Amino acid sequence: MTSEQPPRLPPVAARATRRGLLRAGAALAASGALPLRALAQEPASAFPSHPVKMVIPLPPGGATDVIGRLLGQKLGELWRQSVIVDNKPGAGTIVGTQAIARAPADGYTFGIVISAFTINPSLRNDLPYDATKDFTPLSLLGFPVIALVAIPSFPANDVAGLIAKARAKPGSVSYASLGIGTATHLAGEMMNVRAETGMVHIPYNGSAPAYNDLLSGRVQVGFVLLDSALPHVKAGKLKVLAVTNAKRSRIYPDYPTVGETIPGYSLESLFGFVAPRGLPAPIAAKLSGDIVKVIQLPEVRQRLAELSVEPVGSSASEFEATIRSEIVKWAPVVKAAGVKAD
Repeated sequence: MTSEQPPRLPPVAARATRRGLLRAGAALAASGALPLRALAQEPASAFPSHPVKMVIPLPPGGATDVIGRLLGQKLGELWRQSVIVDNKPGAGTIVGTQAIARAPADGYTFGIVISAFTINPSLRNDLPYDATKDFTPLSLLGFPVIALVAIPSFPANDVAGLIAKARAKPGSVSYASLGIGTATHLAGEMMNVRAETGMVHIPYNGSAPAYNDLLSGRVQVGFVLLDSALPHVKAGKLKVLAVTNAKRSRIYPDYPTVGETIPGYSLESLFGFVAPRGLPAPIAAKLSGDIVKVIQLPEVRQRLAELSVEPVGSSASEFEATIRSEIVKWAPVVKAAGVKAD
């Protein structure tokens, strides 16, 4: 007894059937019924063929947002595609960073990370992602300058005066930061440790809400990004006491460092770009290379300098090494400061 063979389709009918299957597969992938890898991946030469999303883990209006939108605009011009900025603040940048980790690994979602990205692994035991395993590093943008600022009525005009006032009545001085676990938070805690100032930490979700309370006098001093503070300084609404970086800013050399008063004190922040892990190598290389290309544009470098950021534009492998070294660097700082995540 022989089994009956299925009828052979004519070539035209077979091609039509294949086209129908491909259309069905595309529809299923779009609906989430099939993983994207089940279909042919978009070639890097065609990337991007539709709008790209950039996640910023802080609210609109702050320095990080300004820098992200600047880079997004230039990438959009290069790609001839829109770069949509998606602000996702919360939990010391964890909300936005988690959104990057959970996005499809297709190159159409990437985002900014700041120093909190490398601080949080030492600060929290409950991170919903692994900073070294769940992301594809793209490029180190650069290093911003952190400033210690105060309201005009604050009686001290330098770090020595701040220390004296804070020591005279522990708990009487409160300082704003840009969020729990950020470099601005640890900048204040390290001052508490090294100078025994006893300042009270008041965290905010980014620059904009921090300035709301600083400018209204509800908080007396703050650790913020220098560029975001300068308009308020020029308007006479804030004054700069010092910068936390190891060396004085090349652009604003008149501002002393905290280390000039507290020997050995230095804290620096960083900006960089990452994508979800598993990004196809050709897409990762295209995305990383285009980000570096934009960072090297003369007008972008000039704007970053105006924003008190030393531009870098590293390779993906260099940024991966920086992430790992920064995680190691921050661990003893977090321990020495005795910082605990809420």
